[in-house]
Amino acid sequence: MKRPVALRLLAVLATAAAGAAAIAVALPTPQASAATGGVTGYATQNGGTTGGAGGQTVRASTGTAIHTALCTRASSSTPIIIEVSGTINHGNTSKVSGSSCNTADGVIELKQISNVSIIGVGSGAVFDQIGIHIREARNIIIQNVTVRNVKKSGSPTSNGGDAIGMESGVRNVWVDHVTLEASGGESEGFDGLFDMKNDTQYVTLSYSILRNSGRGGLVGSSESDRSNGFITYHHNLYENIDSRTPLLRGGVAHIYNNYYVNLRESGINSRAGARAKVDNNYFQTSKDVLGTFYTSEAGTWQVSGNILDRVTWSSPGSDTNPAGPNMQSTTSVSIPYSYSLDGASCVPNLVRQTAGANKGNQVSNGSCSPQTPAPTTPGPNPTTPGPNPTTPGPNPTTPPPSGNNLSIGAGADGSSKGSGTSYGNVIDGDTGSYWSPSGSTGRISVKWGSATTVSRVVIREASGATGVIGSWRLVNNDNGAVLTTGNGAGTISFAATSLKKINFEITGATGTPRVAEFETYAG
Repeated sequence: MKRPVALRLLAVLATAAAGAAAIAVALPTPQASAATGGVTGYATQNGGTTGGAGGQTVRASTGTAIHTALCTRASSSTPIIIEVSGTINHGNTSKVSGSSCNTADGVIELKQISNVSIIGVGSGAVFDQIGIHIREARNIIIQNVTVRNVKKSGSPTSNGGDAIGMESGVRNVWVDHVTLEASGGESEGFDGLFDMKNDTQYVTLSYSILRNSGRGGLVGSSESDRSNGFITYHHNLYENIDSRTPLLRGGVAHIYNNYYVNLRESGINSRAGARAKVDNNYFQTSKDVLGTFYTSEAGTWQVSGNILDRVTWSSPGSDTNPAGPNMQSTTSVSIPYSYSLDGASCVPNLVRQTAGANKGNQVSNGSCSPQTPAPTTPGPNPTTPGPNPTTPGPNPTTPPPSGNNLSIGAGADGSSKGSGTSYGNVIDGDTGSYWSPSGSTGRISVKWGSATTVSRVVIREASGATGVIGSWRLVNNDNGAVLTTGNGAGTISFAATSLKKINFEITGATGTPRVAEFETYAG
């Protein structure tokens, strides 16, 4: 059911005219506006969230400069907008003293303050291995920044291992169009991407990416920490996460229009009396996407309009209460604010297009109507999610598609290349050579001088590296449209598309991938 368009708070970080036209996507109806959206969700309650609106605007390219801006205000509540560019790290983040701040080395400290906006500008703002800590603070906006690889163990450490963490009487926080990412789980030194505890309330996380981590985030640090709540999560991408998307201990959460891909252990974990309203989300190639897990202290949920795409479920047990395979509501949650629901079938393309930093702060215009949902009948119940049904799994014995390999004679480039490898190795017809990214994820592309029609791709891994490639997505580089997503190398089929460049983006792997050939075919 369509609801009224969410209330927009004016004059907060607007970067384009309100009448801007919808951006185009490969969906039945327009669904994203080129204008910056205002605050939404529970952050509109309790007096609203305006951040530093009306205050001085300052620029900062170091963590020390951010602290200086906070510490030179007239008071700890004087509104301020801090526009951040460049890379913030331990080397340029020092404690600054003053009557209007309480800062620390090695962490961006928003402590005992209010009325602050931190906004990424220019070519991007990256908080590299350094977390953002919000404590005893109110009316905070964080927008258009990337926070990556924050550790709680190893070196360097910051913010207890959380990318963004809130605790101790925090009120009214809006985090929007951010990218939060790690490079592993707890064993690699990382903790949560978006954590709230010890009386944190009225928070919205919107249009953001959370990926490549063991833990997405929690609300409540223990079963007894039930003082948190009134949290909204909408139009976010959770990708390659073990669990906690989020973990809720007590309180109320509204979770709608999110896209979940490759949740390996569990997803939305409502426990210890929590109540979650879960509307029009798209869950893909994941396990136990909703329920109470790892505890006997149950939570509840209200569900509607969700799509389950190759979701698998555990059997119920003393500390395992999955909501599926036939998800049913166990509570009713009243939402006090207005909002607009996009159809769940629109969510994958919509979220891929709008979520994350450096996307122009584009938002849904709420006009994507529900389409015929994908089948929700679950497959077998293995402990590991099955492959994306739209993409055949790897099958090295399957012959290649008929016709000419269009990659021969084309060009190639990518995001990075490991030592001794080359982009051109994927288009040379030789499976003895290969390309690797500099890490476990990356992009490899095939390109042509004129538009070329492609409907199938074959990804061949090098000898000795089969089965390394995990999750991926195939993207039309010309317009950014996602052609399909899946797991593992092999043959990939999709609707015939005319394009000049096609990207194979590896978003998850068990090691360093080795792509021997990136073959493309018209049919």
